[in-house]
Amino acid sequence: MKSLQQSIDLQGKTAIVTGGAMGIGFGIANRLAEAGANVVIADMNEEVGNAAVKKIQESGWKAAFIKTNVADEAQVKGATDFAVATYGGLDILVNNAGIYPIAPVMQMAVEDFEKVIAVNLKSVFLFTKAAGEIMIKQGRGGKIINITSIDALHPSSVGLAVYDASKHGLWGFTKNTALELAPHNIQVNAIAPGGIATPGTGVGAPKTLEMEAILKKFLEKIPMKRMGEPDDIGKVALFLASDLASYMTGSQIVVDGGVLLS
Repeated sequence: MKSLQQSIDLQGKTAIVTGGAMGIGFGIANRLAEAGANVVIADMNEEVGNAAVKKIQESGWKAAFIKTNVADEAQVKGATDFAVATYGGLDILVNNAGIYPIAPVMQMAVEDFEKVIAVNLKSVFLFTKAAGEIMIKQGRGGKIINITSIDALHPSSVGLAVYDASKHGLWGFTKNTALELAPHNIQVNAIAPGGIATPGTGVGAPKTLEMEAILKKFLEKIPMKRMGEPDDIGKVALFLASDLASYMTGSQIVVDGGVLLS
């Protein structure tokens, strides 16, 4: 039996974290790097992405950045190829990139609908296919972690219907690909965050009155009476990426401060 230290050690493993430049993605990338993984941040924001890599490297850990439109097949292939070329393989994929524009269905344009589905769902298909092919060829298994949302289980606010549809779809995709990839020892699991304090939720960024109202109402529902931190998700991602979760696939871990209880 492996010791706790051995079970959590990711030395020699390579991970891709989509949308890893900030927020939840950076929280995940930081924890995986701390555990010894070579981390590739695939993100559209080059300036913030390079700053994130620098921060990880300053801690003495390994990280690299590649600018990636996660909804573009050629760029996704470029990111997975970059990981292999830079670090010699690919063992962990975290599909974290996501957007959540707030707009009621009656006011949403078709282009907006298509963009949410492209970033939140199509990207996961593209990365899972590209990374899965590499993992199967390597023959040593792998870990795929999809960041869903508590909205994959229960709606949190009017205006997020398309976001919710994408996250319900991602949860279904997680379960079915877990079945498909299990014979190759590739485990596919999901994390469903609740309210996490990130620039995307208006924390550390200019707030609109609409976002402030949603956050205030949401905070009142959280039994733990606080928003989560990106590291709260990072620690759970590390668990799923490590040998501690060696007998888990097709599962979704809810990390929400108890909000679904209310």
